[in-house]
Amino acid sequence: MLTLSPITEKIRAQRQFFATGNTLDLDFRIEQLEKLKQAICDREQSVVDALKADLKKPKLEIYSAELGVVREINYALKHIKSWVKPKTVARPLDQFFAPARIYRDPLGVVLIISPWNYPFQLTISPLVGAIAAGNCAILKPSEFSSATSRAIADLIQQTFDPAYITVVEGGVEESKELLAEKFDHIFFTGGTRIGQKVMEAAAKQLTPVTLELGGKSPCIVEPDIDVDSTCRRIVWGKFINAGQTCIAPDYLLVHRDIKPQLTAGIIRTIKEFYGENPAESPDFARIISDKHFRSLAELLTDCDTIAIGGETNAEERYIAPTVVDRVSLDSPLMQEEIFGPILPILEYSNLEEAIAIVNDKPKPLALYLFSKNSQIQQKILRETSSGGVCINDTIMHLGVSELPFGGVGNSGIGSYHGQASFDTFSHQKSVLEKSFLFDLDWRYAPYKGKLKLIKKLMFGG
Repeated sequence: MLTLSPITEKIRAQRQFFATGNTLDLDFRIEQLEKLKQAICDREQSVVDALKADLKKPKLEIYSAELGVVREINYALKHIKSWVKPKTVARPLDQFFAPARIYRDPLGVVLIISPWNYPFQLTISPLVGAIAAGNCAILKPSEFSSATSRAIADLIQQTFDPAYITVVEGGVEESKELLAEKFDHIFFTGGTRIGQKVMEAAAKQLTPVTLELGGKSPCIVEPDIDVDSTCRRIVWGKFINAGQTCIAPDYLLVHRDIKPQLTAGIIRTIKEFYGENPAESPDFARIISDKHFRSLAELLTDCDTIAIGGETNAEERYIAPTVVDRVSLDSPLMQEEIFGPILPILEYSNLEEAIAIVNDKPKPLALYLFSKNSQIQQKILRETSSGGVCINDTIMHLGVSELPFGGVGNSGIGSYHGQASFDTFSHQKSVLEKSFLFDLDWRYAPYKGKLKLIKKLMFGG
């Protein structure tokens, strides 16, 4: 008798559970979302402790950017009844007596692979969409954030039947084993390189994917700004979670007329936020691992124009909030996503130059523009492409549930948040319901004398 691996057994059990039809029931889905919300509230402190252990996250960042995922659950609970309703659509004249509707079916058994930078939020948020859409789910948290992975596994194990939702912990080998299996959808959040491997594995099984990746998100700053507000919003967006945010401003493109003033303001704001020695600040996180620390520290070795910061401490995996001035396009800082507390500043003379720099790189997950000028705003929206745009702020577009969040090109495939999460984990099934009362013979053979009518139906007139 063939012995199945534990992962294969989990998937088989979930397929059997899905086949019962339990997840199709709206009341069941609502109940599971409420259970998930209550479980998070009951284990609030364990999640806080885990995130502090993994990343030394400040408590306010934990509540706003991790436990704040409860808002996604509340949003789903508020709207799920309208999401699941079949949607009636318009139909052509020849189908007038045939109602046409879109039904949203669950996909089946889905795999959610989450990253280490926001390990709780980026596991639970897609899970909300999977539950709302009526799926079974297997979660694979990152091994780098091991404490949070354990907290998630405990929460899920104590809340749900593993045949419905379960967690697979582990590293590369477990991920490879999961990706060798057949799923009905794979939702991956992480880096582009691993995203390519996920897509390659999924293609062998013809499994659809959602890839939430990243890239070098630019921040363009025009002269017509409120300098103090701009500095505060840039510094916050760049250095929250020690820069380990997929939509953090990766580099600044600053108009030369405002650059000295903006640079001075950013330095002043970093000191205001984190003090003269950010290593002693309770409000500044740490790098996730020794490996990631070494990569970031290496980027600093070639920087001789550090405006502020640059200090490192390998034992604590600490890298100070750092601003690097007079950065060139061929600098190592400009080759790949930084994903850490290092902010390069480049200058430009006119907006066309800035747009050309942005468009010369792969399409980013986010683009930021600081300008009061509506014409400039529209020009940037019209002439650049990115997953999302936030004007006169950073990061905050992520907090609007009605805005789908996702990348384009190298920064990702698909989107989620709010109804977009529900849609991602649903199949839109088109249904046409015909009556026997009318059966016009225009489509049946013999066709003689009917072409004129067909042309009128097809082309109008």
